[in-house]
Amino acid sequence: MKLFRFDPEAGRNIDQYNSSGFTISKVVHLADEAVINCAYLDPDGSIGYHPATVSQLFLVVLGEGWVRGETPNKTPIKAGQAVYWDKDEWHGSGTETGMTVIIIEGVNVEPAKLMPPV
Repeated sequence: MKLFRFDPEAGRNIDQYNSSGFTISKVVHLADEAVINCAYLDPDGSIGYHPATVSQLFLVVLGEGWVRGETPNKTPIKAGQAVYWDKDEWHGSGTETGMTVIIIEGVNVEPAKLMPPV
């Protein structure tokens, strides 16, 4: 057995795209198929508006906040919900109270095959 850490202290702070209060801890890279990360957003934290480099699934595991796509409308999101963005789709997210998110990025990320819509 081997134990590993993915808590905020094991991660690195991200400030690209005017992001703030955003720490990411890498979890696993699946042989060019997908990368899985755990993101921690502090209260009033945000991930700045930017294009997805590959398809991205954003799974909220703790807390609540908002997400947006290519329109300026912010959609509320909470623990137990997920959002999917296609490759090259502009997106951003944030929270007033704090939010922990698992982010899966990859070529063959297709959540509609397994998860029901909200």
